[in-house]
Amino acid sequence: MSEVFEGYERQYCELSTNLTRKSNSASLLPHGDDKKEKLGEIKSGIDEADILIRKMDLEARSLQPSAKATCLAKLREYKSDLNQLKKEFKRVSSPDVNQSAREELMESGMADPHSVSADQRERLAMSVERLDQSSDRIRESRRTMMETEELGVSILQDLSQQRQTLLHSHNKLHGVDEAIDKSKKVLTAMSRRMTRNKWIVTSVIIALILAIILIISFKLSH
Repeated sequence: MSEVFEGYERQYCELSTNLTRKSNSASLLPHGDDKKEKLGEIKSGIDEADILIRKMDLEARSLQPSAKATCLAKLREYKSDLNQLKKEFKRVSSPDVNQSAREELMESGMADPHSVSADQRERLAMSVERLDQSSDRIRESRRTMMETEELGVSILQDLSQQRQTLLHSHNKLHGVDEAIDKSKKVLTAMSRRMTRNKWIVTSVIIALILAIILIISFKLSH
């Protein structure tokens, strides 16, 4: 599942739980400035929840089919939950809370006067459960991220050791190259000396041959 979707999901669950508590609190307040302030906070929260629902919708539709189906199923639950929150806000903000509750009960076909409170408790329990599930997924994601980070550190350490080995080998090769260069210079110098000595010996031999020829010629002429 997308980490982005899970982030939006966690924010929505926290917001839904908070809005449910505020709605329960506002329903007990008498009409006045305190209740208006509380209702204003609830209205802002519902608007924020609407934005989160739209963000989750966009994110879910951009996922792969396997993850998309799961996210859209969750999204339908959250949309239903948001509709319940809006109904509860409408009931609490009505001048006659009891009359609004009776109308809501008649519209939904319920006859039990305590069903609204039960529905609030059920919605609160569902929100808390979803929040716990989201927290578990976030902890699991963090654990996976830490394991990945540890693996990355281990790989970096191995690469650092390999780099040191390569540098050491490079230094050895550099020393070998220097030794080869010195050997080449020595061999070149020896070759030059051998060539020079060869010419000197050849010159001496030629000189001796010429001297012998001159001596023989001198003796024959006398």
